[in-house]
Amino acid sequence: MNIAIIGAGNIGKTLGEKWAQAGHRVTYGVRDPADPKHAGLNAAPIAQSLAGAEVVLLALPGAGVAEFAAQFGASLSGKIVIDATNNPRSAVMNNLESLQSAAPDAILVRAFSTLGWENFADPQLGGQQIDLFYAGAEAARPAAEQLIREIGLRPVCLGGLEAVPALDGLTRAWFALAFGQGKGRRVAFKLLEE
Repeated sequence: MNIAIIGAGNIGKTLGEKWAQAGHRVTYGVRDPADPKHAGLNAAPIAQSLAGAEVVLLALPGAGVAEFAAQFGASLSGKIVIDATNNPRSAVMNNLESLQSAAPDAILVRAFSTLGWENFADPQLGGQQIDLFYAGAEAARPAAEQLIREIGLRPVCLGGLEAVPALDGLTRAWFALAFGQGKGRRVAFKLLEE
């Protein structure tokens, strides 16, 4: 797949490196591709990164998504758009409303939002594979699950976009455990079933 990752911080770089190793073409959409901090990355201006992308991962600060969507919404039409951003100080953790408004034809997924990037870098804890809970459009499910597996995580779908509030509850639980309870960023979730 051709994947555009908007943002080149810890989450974007960690996922992008693994997807590139899996054979995908990864382009990092950033404001200034010439910035030395992007050295060694396949970085491009945001508009250019979106042009040929089939999948777009949003890995920028949550507060910046509305501005991004307003500026580039038309470029997201028909693409799978994965919202990995969080607004932990807001009543609504995700940015799907901004994305739906600016890009009504985008195929939206909420994933990679419930864990810290360290768990993407090393998807095993205590000898067990970490589960990644996600929610999104049915049409995006095969691609989303492939991308989640390629990180080394086990995908667990909670449902369509109507399940996003439940998913964001897991994100708040992760924040409460990692920071509120002082357990650190290497905490994760596992679904057990018979």
